[in-house]
Amino acid sequence: MQRLIRRRDVTGSAAALERSGLHPLLARVYAGRGVEDAAELNLELGSLLPPATLSGTAEAAQLLAQALAKGERILIVGDFDADGATSTALAVTVLRACGAAHVDYLVPNRFDFGYGLSPEIVDIGLQDKPQLIITVDNGISSLSGVRRAADAGVRTLITDHHLPGRDLPEATVIVNPCLPGCHFASKNLAGVGVIFYVMLALRAELRRRNWFAERGLPEPNLGEVLDLVALGTVADVVPLDRNNRILIDAGLRRIRAGRARPGIQALLEISGRRAERLVAADLGFAVGPRLNAAGRLEDMSVGIACLLSEDAAIAAGLAGQLHELNLERRQIEQGMQREALSLLADLELREPDDEQPLSYVLYRPGWHQGVVGLLASRIKDRMHRPTIAFADAGGGLLKGSARSIPGLHIRDILDAVATRHAGLVGKFGGHAMAAGLSLEASRLDEFRQALEAEVTLHAGDVRLQAELESDGELEPAEFDMALAETLRLAGPWGQHFPEPLFDGVFELITQRIVGEKHLKMLLRLPDGGLDIDAIAFNIDTGLWPNPGIDRVRIVYRLDVNEFRGQRSLQLLVEDLQLSS
Repeated sequence: MQRLIRRRDVTGSAAALERSGLHPLLARVYAGRGVEDAAELNLELGSLLPPATLSGTAEAAQLLAQALAKGERILIVGDFDADGATSTALAVTVLRACGAAHVDYLVPNRFDFGYGLSPEIVDIGLQDKPQLIITVDNGISSLSGVRRAADAGVRTLITDHHLPGRDLPEATVIVNPCLPGCHFASKNLAGVGVIFYVMLALRAELRRRNWFAERGLPEPNLGEVLDLVALGTVADVVPLDRNNRILIDAGLRRIRAGRARPGIQALLEISGRRAERLVAADLGFAVGPRLNAAGRLEDMSVGIACLLSEDAAIAAGLAGQLHELNLERRQIEQGMQREALSLLADLELREPDDEQPLSYVLYRPGWHQGVVGLLASRIKDRMHRPTIAFADAGGGLLKGSARSIPGLHIRDILDAVATRHAGLVGKFGGHAMAAGLSLEASRLDEFRQALEAEVTLHAGDVRLQAELESDGELEPAEFDMALAETLRLAGPWGQHFPEPLFDGVFELITQRIVGEKHLKMLLRLPDGGLDIDAIAFNIDTGLWPNPGIDRVRIVYRLDVNEFRGQRSLQLLVEDLQLSS
């Protein structure tokens, strides 16, 4: 599906930013992302929103301080993705540094138990006789699990960032920026950000109690866990508002300075990333997937062990295991994508273009439960429709992962389906853009029809063709390596604060395939005089190279290519279209 190219509106604020001393191109880029005042670009840690403004942190700190004072057994229950793994590692690290005598963690195996603090997970956790359970990156929908813990005399502290349902669990304390009545200015914290704020509040409470001085404990430096916060926040693809950018920037600076924990350093090395040149995209596309692979194919224990390891050699070995799991995940995913595209091709043959569905529900026996989320994301990107991919969960059940597009809130849509069709949808939860659910296999077609009807009701003015937002054309003088480096480090870039993209028409001088499916090109500006290397990854080899084409319109990022010690300017092509 060809994507529309739309240029960002930067009227007004770009000139004001430029007057503050910013390079004109940077001013234009920041204005296109809603920045109106240069003060918003201050990413010093002192500008973080204060913990006291996050509802429940004071109560959580008191609960934890009491547990530490009594020497209680504490159990962390995490999620099986990168956000959950970093959240778990952060909670364990800080609590132990604060003098916790007994703190351990448990992460559900997604294939046996599914997501969250279920009663079954509570029963397993009770074997170690905890007196306090802390959930990280989950728990806001765990009503029955919290009830099971309470029946056993165990208190619960829920720390989560997912949207709450109509009813809340009867936990001892809940910390979640999305709770009704919470006025915390950043609703976009990842799970690791939430537990980081709780630990900030705990340290302040322990200071107030003179805890560290009385016990001769060094006060923990929470800057040492910001590498975990940066990794989990980027990997969870939450919107990068200013508060999240502050957290990520601090973590990136720590990693670049060579102060990353051994596990993150090992993951960087095995993925071929240099710590001193690290940007947020490296965490999102190289480190995060390797960490996630453990939760997708086996369980997250090896990932958490890697993050907690203080020994570089042990961390390297664990990173090697994660790398191998990620290679296996890629192979599985590629096979599933081929099958999904075959299903879509069959659908296109059966129905004319104007009757294509507004949503896709995909299922094939044998699809891997841990990889369907990635599959749904790939198909959503390709078709620009809400997509849910299902896998067998045993016992006549399917488990699905949903991904959506801007303007169609997938969790709310699932909630509406569940309300209109009682008993159709099992457990579900998630965000605007991603959700998970369970379903009886025999009701898949019924669900497909109900989802399509609900999406149709919500679609309204939603644009059902993919768009690329461009920061406009570059002047010839702006094709510059120094400027490319400036843009690269001007983030952190990510969800809702995307890396700069530019568009323009170029003469196509040469084109050839490299690495089986990547198109290497030499481009020339229309006015001549400047030839620039460009590469488009994973192109359709049925269309390219095309010797009959001599002009192209591209959307691209400025990049600096490093090869055998040589550095040169290169355009990374995001979209390639014929130009008349």
